[in-house]
Amino acid sequence: MGSSSCIGYTHDINLLPVYAMSKFLGTDSYSHNSQPSVGVLLCNLGSPDAPTPSALRRYLKQFLWDPRVIEVPRPIWWLILNGIILNTRPKKSAHAYASVWGEDGSPLLSISRRQAAAMQKALEMEIKGPVTVALAMRYGNPSIAEGLQQLKQANCQRILVLPLYPQYSATTTASVFDAVVDELKTWRWLPELRFVNHYHDDATYIAALANSIREHFDSSGQPDRLLFSFHGMPKRYLTNGDPYFCECHKTARLTAEALGLTQDQWQVTFQSRFGKEEWLKPYTDHTLESLPAAGVKKVAVVCPAFSADCLETLEEIAVENRGIFLGAGGEHFAYIPALNDRPDHIAALRDLCLRNMQGWPELSADWNASQAQHEAEQRQQRAKTHGTDA
Repeated sequence: MGSSSCIGYTHDINLLPVYAMSKFLGTDSYSHNSQPSVGVLLCNLGSPDAPTPSALRRYLKQFLWDPRVIEVPRPIWWLILNGIILNTRPKKSAHAYASVWGEDGSPLLSISRRQAAAMQKALEMEIKGPVTVALAMRYGNPSIAEGLQQLKQANCQRILVLPLYPQYSATTTASVFDAVVDELKTWRWLPELRFVNHYHDDATYIAALANSIREHFDSSGQPDRLLFSFHGMPKRYLTNGDPYFCECHKTARLTAEALGLTQDQWQVTFQSRFGKEEWLKPYTDHTLESLPAAGVKKVAVVCPAFSADCLETLEEIAVENRGIFLGAGGEHFAYIPALNDRPDHIAALRDLCLRNMQGWPELSADWNASQAQHEAEQRQQRAKTHGTDA
């Protein structure tokens, strides 16, 4: 019976082969004198690796197979996705991506890289201890796993995950959480983790958004109607409890109030429908088609759900929907760019990070580099004493 006691089990475990593989990943030759660091993982949706049908097929397969994005029974959806969509949509989407592709690649990825670099500088100016900002895409490259590995290599023992989706949705924000957890489930040493769910009504974000619109009005004149066009989603997601619709309306209302707009000077719409079921309304394209007949000849469109310009803003709104409005009798159409790497946007994201990092040692006024190095050296000495460090 002794072998069934805790001591007996420990003895049995000690008899296991030392070469047994573990599913939990550590760090090869971990150095115990490494200073702990704080990390920020900036996450956005992603882009294909190239504007080609084969690259689009890989990207769309990963994106559209996510059960957070498409809530359809898997066997049925597998047949639709692999039998129809992936055999028709990649070629059409590749043509659209090619129209916005730049010398530095996908606009979303290139802008996101600039955002990450600007955030690194901004946080280094505010945080006394070491900080690392890593960029990750939910679909495509660099992946969330790659971004987390970058922070792991920087010895980030405290990580803030910031999905660059101002308005929460299970289709976007929650999907980022899923991918982060999937990667961390394989780690031996878990970092302290904090996660930003949304910032749709954050005062500094609203101010940056209002500033960008105001600057456009000052340079191009105020339109008859300002459209806040948000990415759409199936209506049933709203009825199942997703707060995205409400958060979009609050973002628009707060921005309109900051601009001093009257109720008839602005409107919320939803773009980027997919499939035949009913999505959030009113639809952006239908609205733009109907406005000229109602006497609205000059419009401006801003897309506050997008933190960086991408296919859905540069091609769908600025080209396709522009054509719809002008073709219906509109006289002037303007797309107001996403906040991208504007200084006020970076400052808003910086402040959001700092608020969510409160209490972490690297942000403390008492943090001291020499003391941190001394503590690291003591850890290394203890590890050497036990023969676990070089």
